[in-house]
Amino acid sequence: MLLVANCHGRSGVPRAVELLRSGEDGLQAVIEGIQIVEADEQVHSVGCSSLPNILGELQLDAAVMDGDTRRTGAVGALRGYRHPVAVAYEVMRRLDHEILVGEGAERFAEEIGAERFRNETEYSLRAWEEHLGAVLTEKQKKGFPDIWLMDIRPSPEHPKKDFGTTVFLSIDAKGKISAATSTSGWPWKYPGRLGDSPIAGAGFYADSRYGACACTGAGEMTIRAGTARTVVHLLQTGSPLREAAHEAAADLAGLQTGFLDGVWIHAISAAGEAAVLGVNVSRPAEYSFWSDGMASAQIRKGKVFSS
Repeated sequence: MLLVANCHGRSGVPRAVELLRSGEDGLQAVIEGIQIVEADEQVHSVGCSSLPNILGELQLDAAVMDGDTRRTGAVGALRGYRHPVAVAYEVMRRLDHEILVGEGAERFAEEIGAERFRNETEYSLRAWEEHLGAVLTEKQKKGFPDIWLMDIRPSPEHPKKDFGTTVFLSIDAKGKISAATSTSGWPWKYPGRLGDSPIAGAGFYADSRYGACACTGAGEMTIRAGTARTVVHLLQTGSPLREAAHEAAADLAGLQTGFLDGVWIHAISAAGEAAVLGVNVSRPAEYSFWSDGMASAQIRKGKVFSS
């Protein structure tokens, strides 16, 4: 058994480990772990108290993948619900679709009785107001929100610099590999923006025969490169895990135009190995690692890609 989660998922790791150790299905374990992170107001990039889009609304993205069946469920730009990862799971379980977005995702969440919740908090709205005060001209302030939003150049930064998707990867007692993600996305994003987190093959992928991968950081890059699927495909063709992660990182590093920023690749193999590799980053990031026989998860440092 195995669990890997990025640094923002730390609060949900003990619950996921507890469930895996008890023999619970791995996908359920990572979903429950992520739900704890979604409710954690100290994490400002996932669920409650995250940083909103440029209009001050929290639009949340989440996804799940069952490595045995390779079915996925995902939601994008979901507003007003406490646990987008649980809604994503129900998309997989109840529909023949793989992803729902916007008003359709919200209608589905209402139909299944998902928990409604106002995720915007005093913290997130105050940070948004401070951001607007810094980036809008006086003329724009008078006309807001009825202005050209594309004229506002958002930067994925905020005072605590702790934005990032939460990703969980697991192998359960039956050998099933699962992946799950959840995020509020790029702070101050253009309304309706989807990053890689709800897009299978870009931000996440799992195949119980070979391994799994999930990404954090600049989703615009991993969408273009199909990073998560690239890693698993390389495992399928016989590459060792670290070599597969390195090749996918080199592919990202080769992008020359568009938004280019830091990406963290989190990957596991069916053999129980883990690799975490950063591209366009200055220092290693921490992640949680647990395998069968360990009393609790360890905090480890990833590697920084160099060509």
